[in-house]
Amino acid sequence: MKRFVIYSLLLGMFFVPNVALAQEEPNNIAVIDDGFQDHFYEALKQKSIENYDKAILSLERCKEIQPENPVTYFELGKNYLAQKKYTEAYANFEKVTQIDPKNRWAWVGMYDVCYDTQDYNKAIVIVEKLVEFKAEYKEDLTSLYMNTQQFDKALELINELNEKVGKSDKRELYKSDILRDAKYQSAEKNHLLDQIKKFPKEESNYISLIYMYSQSNQEEKALEIAKKLEKEIPTSDWAQVSLFKFHLNNNDGDNAVKAMNLVLPSQKIDSKIKHRILNEFLIFAKNNPKYETDLDKAISYFDNDKEVKVAKEIGKFYYVKANWDKAIKYFDKHLKNVQDDVETQLLVLQAHTEKQDFVGLSKKADDLTELFPTQPQFYYYAGLAYNQTQNFKKAASILETGLDFVINDTALEINFNIQLGEAYNGLGDMKKKEKYFNKANELINKQKK
Repeated sequence: MKRFVIYSLLLGMFFVPNVALAQEEPNNIAVIDDGFQDHFYEALKQKSIENYDKAILSLERCKEIQPENPVTYFELGKNYLAQKKYTEAYANFEKVTQIDPKNRWAWVGMYDVCYDTQDYNKAIVIVEKLVEFKAEYKEDLTSLYMNTQQFDKALELINELNEKVGKSDKRELYKSDILRDAKYQSAEKNHLLDQIKKFPKEESNYISLIYMYSQSNQEEKALEIAKKLEKEIPTSDWAQVSLFKFHLNNNDGDNAVKAMNLVLPSQKIDSKIKHRILNEFLIFAKNNPKYETDLDKAISYFDNDKEVKVAKEIGKFYYVKANWDKAIKYFDKHLKNVQDDVETQLLVLQAHTEKQDFVGLSKKADDLTELFPTQPQFYYYAGLAYNQTQNFKKAASILETGLDFVINDTALEINFNIQLGEAYNGLGDMKKKEKYFNKANELINKQKK
């Protein structure tokens, strides 16, 4: 028992491949004469303290005593491998397989050599032999096919393993890489169709096929598979993703809304897909205003989205389109939860300005000067609004207060001085009017230099 433990431990030090192996090593040594035994254990002792040359000398003595004992060649292979003498290591492991073809550990040793030397083509031949001993080596074989760019064999083996033992992240990554090349996609589509026939309740096969058809602009086929998925698994959220697109393309807003309202709250659907659906529905709702209420409901699904502030982005969409009322509506919806978003507050003020709603602008901007007492932009918009509503005294007061907070922003300082000139013009104070207009012109000329 003690001999077995020592022997197994030493083997483990040099084992490279990633498959867990259960077969015992060749450790039961049929010893006839004491000379062999003494030299052999001297070799084990020297190897344990990494005196590989001395271990090899002892093993050569063993070979002289028992020239056909596979254990000697196996130990020689391990010592040479530890020294990275790959040619000698491979030759000794190979000798073991010639004496005892069923010795799995010798084949593993040859695999170790090929792995270390990156001779993946030779490794494939060896691992194909190891698969006969243990099916788990097919995982190694998949990686070797990928390394040697034998993608057709890799894809076939990946699909076999996926069906027999379930999917793995590593294999799915390999598969994704392979399927970037269009020449392998046809075979994969046929494979997925076959899998759907064999396992009609397995949702992932439908999803993969829908994705592949969509990527290759085969929308009708994608829809066909989505309908099959909906029929086989009526509760599938993924079927609704494709059906939503189909209904939208057919201008069927009611059914598109039904599909969208199943997809957006789903925990199974990736957030990127949800954002894409919302963006598509936003464009549709812009041209079909009766669905604006449905758009508002859709936005509510994203209230807790930390990555993308959906209401704000929709506000920007309408802002760019100069639809000021809708821009303000969605900006305000966003600001209910994020009041300190200065960028959005400024967009709202500018939207009020663009639509010439100066009463609304004065109220909004005035409130913001209290919430953000050091933000000069809010004072500027308040002053602008009071000037436009001819409340010149309040305009002058708030603009003079805000001007003190303008730092290193020449454009904003120019605008403040122009509005102050307007305010004092309204108040009939020509001296101050000229003072501020002159200051504005001075800054403008300075900017030109």
